[in-house]
Amino acid sequence: MFDTLIGQSPSFEALTRSAKLVAATDVTVLIVGETGTGKEVLANALQMHSPRAEKPFVTLNCAALPEAIAESELFGHRRGSFTGAVCNQTGRLPAADGGTLFLDEVDSLSLPLQAKLLRFLETGEIQPVGETQTYNVDVRIIAATNANLHAKIERGEFRKDLYYRLNVVPLEIPPLRERMGDIVLLLQHYMERFAREHGLAPATFSKAALNRLCNYSWPGNVRELRNVCERLSILLAGRVIEESNLPLEITHRAPATKGLFPLPDMGIELEQVEMDLIRQALNRTNGNRSRSARLLGISRDTLLYRMQKYGIH
Repeated sequence: MFDTLIGQSPSFEALTRSAKLVAATDVTVLIVGETGTGKEVLANALQMHSPRAEKPFVTLNCAALPEAIAESELFGHRRGSFTGAVCNQTGRLPAADGGTLFLDEVDSLSLPLQAKLLRFLETGEIQPVGETQTYNVDVRIIAATNANLHAKIERGEFRKDLYYRLNVVPLEIPPLRERMGDIVLLLQHYMERFAREHGLAPATFSKAALNRLCNYSWPGNVRELRNVCERLSILLAGRVIEESNLPLEITHRAPATKGLFPLPDMGIELEQVEMDLIRQALNRTNGNRSRSARLLGISRDTLLYRMQKYGIH
């Protein structure tokens, strides 16, 4: 059921292990990751691996909600409750009763609606617009965001209490540039998939093209890679894809790496380099050891061992 999550890098495998444990529970989950990393794919996998797998999986893109109808869209409304309400409407929460509601870009909800979502999370009760009574629905919430919620909380744009209710179990999807070793797996997966879906002969990559793709920073993450694969699968079916066939945004950008650590002529002290990288990772993540370990491509236990070894606190 987690076959849709493609990757073997240490950081991605750690995410997958955590997701499998979380899926079997009813706990609220907050998925964090850049645009295009696959937050909805992960949410789907959590649903399909959960006891609610046979129940509804309802999605709501909070950023696409006009504020005037956002409450109605989430909780539903009764006929005549406002201008244009010509019939009763079931909201996304009651539609997901027994199953899961995925709230994408949850940071886009207005503050008043955040308060009502918080009440639902605390009580399980909803009150459709125009209804005088509340009633309970059984819905698991999986939320996702690509925003820095801590910064939004400091600016008064996101409720701290709602953050704590959503962030019971956080799952952070690393961007593709932090798991470059997974690029070949993803390319193979999508090229085979699109050849099969479109009934075409599969295309392959030349060594130079593959090297360019593996060294590209992929700012659009897995979504960008997926789109590139579909385009190439259709336009170059059955052919060997050369570097010159790749999109201009890939060939005209400098590779993501040109020798990550040029070795000075006078040499280096390897332990000093390792200590420096550990400190950089800890600084970048504000001391979060799990995220630091993912940045370094090692397990959290390995990071803790090396921190102890070098006396880093």
